[in-house]
Amino acid sequence: MDENKIKDAVRMIIEAIGENPEREGLAETPDRIARMYTEIFSGLKEKPEEHLKKVFTVNNDDIVLEKDIQFYSMCEHHFMPFYGKAHVAYIPNGKVVGLSKLARTVEAFAKRLQLQERMTVQIADSIMDYLEVKGAMVVIEAEHMCMTMRGIKKPGSKTVTVATRGIFKNKIEFRNEVYEMIKIR
Repeated sequence: MDENKIKDAVRMIIEAIGENPEREGLAETPDRIARMYTEIFSGLKEKPEEHLKKVFTVNNDDIVLEKDIQFYSMCEHHFMPFYGKAHVAYIPNGKVVGLSKLARTVEAFAKRLQLQERMTVQIADSIMDYLEVKGAMVVIEAEHMCMTMRGIKKPGSKTVTVATRGIFKNKIEFRNEVYEMIKIR
């Protein structure tokens, strides 16, 4: 991450909108934004598969669901946040991963310039590829600030995306079971 380039760019944006980048309230803004970008785009340096290496042997193939994983991401179209919950389910094939590792996988993909649709697929594909499970299903529901504070201005509207892999692709009863599990409060 080139924080100096980010600072220069932010100064240019401040000037371009007609503000003074040296004004008291704005003088440190380029530095704050550069540090923020380093944090919120930290997933660019991560390999999500690293989180899926710590596994434990099991003798069952019941659905595992980690639900309500809060995430924040940045839309690549408008550089505005979108945020919400990810629900990650899989059917083990002799091994399970530590539950925190599913949340870390979601975070690794969320902390990049992203599209919700792509992020949903990336999480599902990673679980299939690196856990070698019988099936994976990812449901993401998110609110997009580009829909809330600009353009159509519809606060509270949510986008829901789903990716199914393996046994979830062909067995509607498994998908329905995950949907029911997500609803349990």
